Amino acid sequence: MRLHPISWTRLTEQLADRVEQLMPADGGQWPRVAVDGAGAAGPGRLAEALADELRLRGRAVQRIRAQGFLRPASIRLEYGHQDADAYLDLWLDTNALFREVFTPLDPGGSGKVLPDLWDPRTDRATRSPYRQLAPGTVVLLDGPLLLGRWFPFDLTVHLLMSPPALARRTPDAEQWTLPAFARYDAQVRPAESADVLVRVDDPNHPATDLS
Repeated sequence: MRLHPISWTRLTEQLADRVEQLMPADGGQWPRVAVDGAGAAGPGRLAEALADELRLRGRAVQRIRAQGFLRPASIRLEYGHQDADAYLDLWLDTNALFREVFTPLDPGGSGKVLPDLWDPRTDRATRSPYRQLAPGTVVLLDGPLLLGRWFPFDLTVHLLMSPPALARRTPDAEQWTLPAFARYDAQVRPAESADVLVRVDDPNHPATDLS
C-alpha cells in the first residue's frame, strides 16, 4: 500500500469531502460512517474532529460511540476479565447496534435511533432517549474492532498501527487486549477492507491512502 503524509487538519477536511460525496441530491438518506481503530489510535478524537468539520459545513451529525453498546458485564466477562477472544467476539452488542441504529437508517426507515444503550462503568442501562434524525444526518460510529460485522457502512476509516506501535502505546492495564487486535488484523484484514486507511504509528505524523 502507498501512504502519503498528511496533517490531521487536512485529513479531516478530505474525510469530510468524502462524506459529502455520499449525500444524495434529495437528502433522503443517512450516511453511515465508521472510524475504526484501537483506543491507542484515537478513533474517538478523529470522529469528533470530523463531526466538527461537517457541522461547520452545515451538516447535521450524530455521534455513536461503540462503548455505549457494550454488553453487560455478565456476558462480557463470562470467561474472565482479560479474555482476548471474548473482547473481540462478545463485548460489542452487534444485535443492539443493528436494532437501535442501523435498521432505523435503512431505506424507508424511521430515522429514530438510540445514541447509547449500556454504560459499562456502572453496568446499567443508560436510559438515553431516542433521537429522531433529520434526513441527511451523518451517523458516525467510532471505536475498536468494528469491521467484519456486516454493519452497512457507507464509508469506513481504519486507523492502522503496527503491532510494536500498538503495544508501545497501549496502557499496561490493557495489554491483554493485544491478541484480540492481532486476530482481528489476521481475520478481518481491516487495512485492506476499509475505504480509507490512516497510519498512526506516530500520532503527530499520520499518513493515508486518501487521494
